Amino acid sequence: MFESAELGHRIDKDVWDREVPPLREALLDAQYDLAAAKFPVVILVAGVDGAGKSETVNTLNEWMDPRHIQTHGLAEPSDEERERPYMWRYWRLLPPKGKIGIFDGSWYTWPILERAYGRIKTSDLDQDMARVARFEQMLIHEGALVLKFWMHLGKTVQKKRLKSLEKDPKTSWRVTPRDWKHFEMYDTFRQVAERALRATSTGDAPWIVVEATDPRYQRLTVGRILLERLRARLDHPAPVVPPPPSQPPAPTLDGVNILKALDLSKRMDKKDYEEELLILQGKLNLLTRHRNFRKHAVVLVFEGVDAAGKGGGIRRITQALDARRYHIHPTAAPTEEERAQPYLWRFWRNLPRRGEVAIYDRSWYGRVLVERVEGFCSEADWRRAYSEINDFEDQVVRNRSLLLKFWLSISQEEQLRRFEERETTPFKRFKITEEDWRNREKWPAYEAATCDMLDRTSTEIAPWTLVESEDKHFGRIKILRTLVQRLEDEL
Repeated sequence: MFESAELGHRIDKDVWDREVPPLREALLDAQYDLAAAKFPVVILVAGVDGAGKSETVNTLNEWMDPRHIQTHGLAEPSDEERERPYMWRYWRLLPPKGKIGIFDGSWYTWPILERAYGRIKTSDLDQDMARVARFEQMLIHEGALVLKFWMHLGKTVQKKRLKSLEKDPKTSWRVTPRDWKHFEMYDTFRQVAERALRATSTGDAPWIVVEATDPRYQRLTVGRILLERLRARLDHPAPVVPPPPSQPPAPTLDGVNILKALDLSKRMDKKDYEEELLILQGKLNLLTRHRNFRKHAVVLVFEGVDAAGKGGGIRRITQALDARRYHIHPTAAPTEEERAQPYLWRFWRNLPRRGEVAIYDRSWYGRVLVERVEGFCSEADWRRAYSEINDFEDQVVRNRSLLLKFWLSISQEEQLRRFEERETTPFKRFKITEEDWRNREKWPAYEAATCDMLDRTSTEIAPWTLVESEDKHFGRIKILRTLVQRLEDEL
């Protein structure tokens, strides 16, 4: 797929001097229109060593207003980044709506390097590229314009380029022993890169291969394509994406579902509860001080109907933990900063390091629950969210994180009793709002959405634990037992 980028494309200086000024003006106009249009632009600049990737990035920053561009030159992952899922560093750097994000080094870099060096198999590369393709498709569904440029040099031209840079004292610092080693592996890198690009060059995010023999041709080509794609998107906004063809499960003939089948009559005596609570909290404390605990991260997700006892369950866990090792993330309506990013962004950025615990009091499941029922997102958005959530959780678990998801369930009658208790107890009044009462009126819709969610996201690597919370004592102990058992099994 690189043959057309080895033809010796060139342009002369007269063409460059004539075409660059109007191109720069048009790019600036498009950039300011982008700020008003409010969608993000993601530009990947990749390619072979010595192909002028950094120079091209610098040119784009020179031609446009750098205040509205976020440029990221990515080297090897830091220790902090290595302790999170591979894509964590890239999620944190995504540009908000109205901005351009340029990546010199991207989510393609390390899979290609790892395969070229033989540290992973071809099947591993294919799986990595499949995840990348799904990630980019998610960005596109979220409104992003994704442009991917591969800067190419033929083998002979690359050798000549490296020698020229190395010979000049002003540029010799740019050529390292690693560059020459990669040159010796040129054929291997080319084969791996072709496989990666072929697997991820989609209709919505195709790879654009640019010959880098002549810098003027290279930079003018990139600038023209950027203007063309950006202008096309600005002048013809992306159409609304229709929902996927999959449909929610058909209602059961007898009216029974996974929530109604729960035995909410389960109870625990207060004395037994207090005794077992101390035992389980002691075990939990010791487990989090185990020498192997630092090799793992723990992610706890708490979902459930209003007043089901999520806060109480969380407090019984944190009472046993070192306050320096856990973080609670209560999820409310997204902020302006969060609305400018894909919906999973605010959860990705809070993933814990190894040896730490992240507790989500409500979570990314809001997309398929509250947002679905209340109409805060389109049907297409919440339908595709199931696979995106499963993909996210798969990456979390692959990073040696323990992911436990708890759904706390109570009856409508018990919820009413707790609501009324909150209204009449002065120090609990902050727990009850008008929104809670409105949500209660939509109980059937929330129940249907919950059953759908449980069916589609309770996977072999991240199953849901259903907690019968009609009796708070029983529910809290079940949560602690489950957590302690998982940690014992893992450590």
